[in-house]
Amino acid sequence: MVIFKSRQPPIDLPTELTDWDWLFNSKYSPINKFPPNELNGFQNAVTKERVNWLDVKKYSTYISTALVKRYGLHEGETISLFSQNTVWYPVAMFAGLRAGAKISGASPAYNVEEMAFALKTADAKFLMTTPGSMEVASKSAEAAGLPKSNVFLLEGEVPGYTTVQELIKIGQSYGEQGQTPAFKLPPGKKNKDVCGFLSFSSGTTGLPKAVMISHQNVIAQCLQIEQITPNAHKKIMAVLPLFHITGLVHQMHIPILLNAEVIMLPQFTMEGMLEIVVEYQLGELLLVPPILIRLVRDPIVDKYDLSHVTRFSSGAAPLSEEIIQLLQKKFPHTGFKQGYGMTESCSCITAHPPEKYAYKYAHSGGAVCASTEVKILKEDGTEGDVGEVGEVLARGPQVVMGYLNNEKATRDTFDKDGFLHTGDQGLIDEEGMIHITDRIKELIKVKGIGVAPAELEDLLLGHDKVEDVAVMGILDDYSGELPKAFVKLKDGVHADTTVGRELIAFVKEKKVRHKWVKEIEFIPEIPKSASGKILRRVLRDKEKSGEDRGVVVKDEARAKL
Repeated sequence: MVIFKSRQPPIDLPTELTDWDWLFNSKYSPINKFPPNELNGFQNAVTKERVNWLDVKKYSTYISTALVKRYGLHEGETISLFSQNTVWYPVAMFAGLRAGAKISGASPAYNVEEMAFALKTADAKFLMTTPGSMEVASKSAEAAGLPKSNVFLLEGEVPGYTTVQELIKIGQSYGEQGQTPAFKLPPGKKNKDVCGFLSFSSGTTGLPKAVMISHQNVIAQCLQIEQITPNAHKKIMAVLPLFHITGLVHQMHIPILLNAEVIMLPQFTMEGMLEIVVEYQLGELLLVPPILIRLVRDPIVDKYDLSHVTRFSSGAAPLSEEIIQLLQKKFPHTGFKQGYGMTESCSCITAHPPEKYAYKYAHSGGAVCASTEVKILKEDGTEGDVGEVGEVLARGPQVVMGYLNNEKATRDTFDKDGFLHTGDQGLIDEEGMIHITDRIKELIKVKGIGVAPAELEDLLLGHDKVEDVAVMGILDDYSGELPKAFVKLKDGVHADTTVGRELIAFVKEKKVRHKWVKEIEFIPEIPKSASGKILRRVLRDKEKSGEDRGVVVKDEARAKL
């Protein structure tokens, strides 16, 4: 059996601690390592509003008490967070964890239909949002059967809704002795047995599913990344969305463990981000490929002195060789690191250790994380050795519990030996670095966010002019990939630009922006196997060859999201 093991020493993983106790009440907590005046925290880059780790502990205690004693929150119930980046997002998250709740993050770009689906799937009992998202939040809460009294504001005010600040006052009114005790693991259970988070993923195939992330998963990933993080890492810019697994782990957990200040950008603009990078003299930038692409191509970057930046960190989607070379040329004094993983591995399976920050390793996804094992499963079912290509399988304490209420998907993705089948094709080289060569799974990665072809296919099949459809990802310089739909029209419907634009508009009306289709190609038949499964490989080959193209209608406005 060929198993690639980590070259890092194993992590010392606590199994009896909850996520909240681990960060705020244990020997690992910065609160117990640093005097109060040296504690870092979360701060809003624009308003400068700030909460340090002691504040986070205090406020999350009060909020959890208010939710339990005034609003009837029970252990195991779900709180959904539907918000842009704000310092009150992690405060609310830790409040829920302290009470033994599950936290489900949702994209603030969701529309009512998508948010209602997320609330129902997670069986959320409470929803926390911001004024800018309240219209969608209130309608989706109503659709999911949540009473208005269970919808709260993380910041700002909207008449008729309770704010987090009011929850803090309610909790505080019970006095220090009247606070709800912090949730403890039930007798006979370890932290790997208790779900702390539900994060939506399309998995390797199919419609979005709620990934069950245990308290152990997050703790393990933090310890794995801490081990390969230089001590100088004391300021982190949180420009990536907090609902994403990268935000959950790398922007809301690891910084507390490292006692590193988190500079939060509520909304992304290139100019706004660059101003923050310069103002705070940030040394390492955790970004995603679309932002890195703009760093090397957008002329506005030249207006800023970024000589203090020493390293770029990337994740969520592959970065092309061309962009890596441009990055090195434009910022020759920097290094580069990235991680490879997915929601189902609670972020990283592999990541670059400090000795591999040079750009010559940038095309790799990093080395196997501590306490993690990787197998390469070849097409013939045998296990691949060094340099041999096959599906990447991973096993470790960061590999999640499975999918909520979806035993089939769990069985299909996590095998009996505990290995996660990633659906990605890759190899391990002689230096122990992983290289992802292709995606076996159907998932389309738009700016690092997974889009399930089946979701768009189901939508388009509901259009009265569509007989059959197949959706797949096509390469895009800016977003990595974008969805393309191959459509067979119903008899009597003429394939032309008007119908194509109608279908593109139909998707725009029904789905969040990153799910919009870039182009539609009308074809006479969707290629399928004898069992009826769409033969996407045939469509990929057709796309690459450029031959026998049907009528193609492009969404020109989709090029730059």
